[in-house]
Amino acid sequence: MTHITKGANTPVPAGLLRVAVCRRKVGGTPAVEVSALLLDAAGKVRGDADLVFHSQPAHPSGAVRHVGTGDSGEQLAEWLELDLPRVEPAVQRVLIAGSCDDGTFGAVPGLAAQTVAPDGTIVAHYEVTDASSETAFVLGEFYRRNGAWKFRAVGQGYDSGLAGLATDFGIVVAEEEPVPVGTPIPSATGGPVGAGGPVMITGVAKTSAPPPTAVVPPPTVVVPPPATVAVSPPAAVVPVPAPAATAAPWSEGFFDFEPYVRSGKGSSKITMDIPFPPDSGPVIMEARVEDYQWIQVQIIGRDDTVFCHDLPEHRGRVLFVPPRKGGPLRLKVSCSGNWKLTVLPLSAARPFDAETVSGSGPEVLLYPGGEADLKVRATDRHNGWFQLNCHRGDTPEELKHPERLVHAWNGKRVKETVRITEGPILLSIDKSRHQWELTASAVPAPKPGRPGTHEGRGEKTITLVNPRPGRPSLLEYEFTGAERSYGVELKLVDEYGDEDEWLNTYTHGTRGTVVMFSQGQAERTVRVKHSGKWSLRLLPEDEAPLLTGSAAGKGTTVLRYAGPPTLMTVRKTSLGKDEKLAVYAVNHPFGRPVIVVDTHGRRRPSLGPVFVDPGGTCFVSVYATDGTKWRLEPEALGAATGLGPRNQGEGYGVVRHTGAEAEMVVAGTSGITHVYELDENLFPKRKITGSSGPYRIQSAILHVRALGAWVIELRP
Repeated sequence: MTHITKGANTPVPAGLLRVAVCRRKVGGTPAVEVSALLLDAAGKVRGDADLVFHSQPAHPSGAVRHVGTGDSGEQLAEWLELDLPRVEPAVQRVLIAGSCDDGTFGAVPGLAAQTVAPDGTIVAHYEVTDASSETAFVLGEFYRRNGAWKFRAVGQGYDSGLAGLATDFGIVVAEEEPVPVGTPIPSATGGPVGAGGPVMITGVAKTSAPPPTAVVPPPTVVVPPPATVAVSPPAAVVPVPAPAATAAPWSEGFFDFEPYVRSGKGSSKITMDIPFPPDSGPVIMEARVEDYQWIQVQIIGRDDTVFCHDLPEHRGRVLFVPPRKGGPLRLKVSCSGNWKLTVLPLSAARPFDAETVSGSGPEVLLYPGGEADLKVRATDRHNGWFQLNCHRGDTPEELKHPERLVHAWNGKRVKETVRITEGPILLSIDKSRHQWELTASAVPAPKPGRPGTHEGRGEKTITLVNPRPGRPSLLEYEFTGAERSYGVELKLVDEYGDEDEWLNTYTHGTRGTVVMFSQGQAERTVRVKHSGKWSLRLLPEDEAPLLTGSAAGKGTTVLRYAGPPTLMTVRKTSLGKDEKLAVYAVNHPFGRPVIVVDTHGRRRPSLGPVFVDPGGTCFVSVYATDGTKWRLEPEALGAATGLGPRNQGEGYGVVRHTGAEAEMVVAGTSGITHVYELDENLFPKRKITGSSGPYRIQSAILHVRALGAWVIELRP
């Protein structure tokens, strides 16, 4: 399984894929409705049919379908099916989105997007951990890259529901005239939906690209309107002189403009006639208030909240992304006193031009220096929210997706040190009324260490050199002080700079040993993602203990196995909850790990096959979280259950059919149950199941991989 974090990407096979948007089954939590949007090179839908959801379940091309919902008892999922070879050439991206009509995504437990290949392999798993007040969410996107397909975890939320999300991607949203409170408004099905003027998704803004054939118009979608506020007479747009130039790098390819200013008093709807180009990068908004410190600013049509702040010094700055369509900026301002808004280009960011800078409330800073340790100190007598983000990249699109460096909720004091990369980067202090101080200290030169040892702090890309090219080695890793998280990880980086998840502290623990250079490569590039200290150390392969019989241990480690192909019983012997334990066979020079058993955190013993490549070297890799104890016991082939008329089991297992040719039918309670036929080396030579069957089988050893209980029936 490939776990990825927000902003990361991973290749996916160009075939038939199924995508599940999952959540834990908890009573009283909001329902999630899932949709897919097919976008062209301009990032827009081409017509109504490019929106696929439960009421319009199939795209005319047959490439995307909504295939229904699933209920495992503990989880709920809504499923989409993508046939990537059938996606039309004009479609460059397929977005996976969700919306909540009766709540926010912050109240949806266990929200995740999971992509499953035809053989049942989970090729991408993205778990959303930072949702809050959003009522619509883009979880991820499939996109073309050099003739292949990749999946990116997007994690972008909208407080304005499906209407706000739809507007961003070319669906026309019309706002009806308000009606008196208490007047029923007909819904798409003719029933009342409440009072006030709803926002209705009425169609799609057509582009020059021809729409797909056989367009099926979607039903009208109704979402509540924004609250009506008193409108003050608009003030004139007053351009002001640009601030003195700083060391801002973002000019060529970025939208640069003279600052725009609007001022007023009380709650108003205003238009700032700034000629934003389509898909421009983020810009800065500065707010100044008098009399009162509170101000809220929203983008009309999306209701994105740009400002929602108590400004401790009557002033604050934030980053925001203008409407994707470009054009003027329409805002709704809520304030009880006098206010002034100024929209500025990125070149106006406050320079981080000293070792220490200080201030209060939200701010945007440009850091031009080298890699540094950033000491963050902040205080707030109100127990407020403090968040520090980092924006880096060479394109407007890259700057839209920040990395969260510090996040503190309900804390009077913030005291953290994080690693920041070489500038120029933007640092934004968001959702804060703290008095804060940032101090940047140069990263000390690394101390001389043992050969093959790399130590550091913060994110870094390293090239590991194989001490014995042509042979594998071991890699001992440690993330000092790390929490259990998918975000603390090691990623493999290819020659194009694309990253693939390798290991993380959520499933592999904060320290352990893994196989490196499994195909004998001369070198591999890895990226460390951890804000604290870490160390990597290459070890010779013979330091892995030799597995000759029963073995016990704790955490992630590697054992050498020199025997013939064998079965192995895997037991989790510790009592902790949510402890991960999985075992893989890694053969040099074959290189690719083949799963033996995944216990899914259960203490029930499981039987699996250890594949051995003739003439190679076999390693048994145990992946386990910190403190997880385990026991491995090699077993004879006779330990496999012999197949009879009806066979039952749970989780992973091995069964053996020695009789005449028969028909086999497979059923599972989890919805994910797969059976593989093994060769004489216990390698999975073919997958038998893609459905319940029946399948004709001859004498064979079969590997069952299931999340829950399963049944296999034989019919003569």
